[in-house]
Amino acid sequence: MTMPKVKANEIELFYDIQGKGEPLLLIAGFMCNHTYWSLLLPSLIEQYQVIRLDNRGIGQSSAPNSPYTIEQMASDAAVLLEHLEFNRVHVAGHSMGGQIAQQLLLAHPEKVHSLMLLSSWAKGDGLFNTVIETWGDMPKTLDLELYEKVVLPWIFTDAFYSIPGAIEQIINVAVNYPFPPTTHGLYHQSRAILNSDTRDFLRNIHCPTLILVGKQDILAPVKFSQQLAHEIPHSEFVVLECGGHGFLIESPDAVAQVMVNFLAKQSQSHLSVSQQH
Repeated sequence: MTMPKVKANEIELFYDIQGKGEPLLLIAGFMCNHTYWSLLLPSLIEQYQVIRLDNRGIGQSSAPNSPYTIEQMASDAAVLLEHLEFNRVHVAGHSMGGQIAQQLLLAHPEKVHSLMLLSSWAKGDGLFNTVIETWGDMPKTLDLELYEKVVLPWIFTDAFYSIPGAIEQIINVAVNYPFPPTTHGLYHQSRAILNSDTRDFLRNIHCPTLILVGKQDILAPVKFSQQLAHEIPHSEFVVLECGGHGFLIESPDAVAQVMVNFLAKQSQSHLSVSQQH
């Protein structure tokens, strides 16, 4: 079975659609392909038509060896929505995917019904920038297994590390994935993260927005999400007690529950508005 791809901004963009209902676009973060959302899918596809994509530079999408920008990746997603003929969608982005989601909304506010920013930020601080820069450089010298071992302590909590075999399974899946990341793809994604800054535009976000972060996130700490919540008008801010940056894998049911509750409110408000007309 051939999986669908669309031509977007001179690259091949891979995507996957499951479920039925209102369209919900899920955008993954640095180094993560569309499968990163897999544990949330059962909770989402009952009520939503879930669209997942591989960002440029990862998975089954093209990985050109030239600079990427977050705006460009947002444009890739916009082309996909045009191709699928979705006028308005709910959009959720995790980590770098949250940066892409912000830019998608800023460029195409008419396309975004609601926004969910998970473990994300407007602009990182010095520590964060150093980590991301290093992650972009390391694949030149480390194999994928060792690379994962270096990166994962920033992603998962001690509680997850304490589960026998959990980390080994994550590394095993990554190393055996049939579409491994390229050295240059990771480099260009990392630089896109570093070069993006939405701080001056957050007040222009006027759609319903959920900001969700794990209390134990040491990569994109709670203060990053607090800044988003402070600047984005009328946003809803939730700190999840369980999980760190990798809470899509560590606490998928809890994350899905918050998302589904938020989305349900959007459908209700949409209904109440249409009933008034």
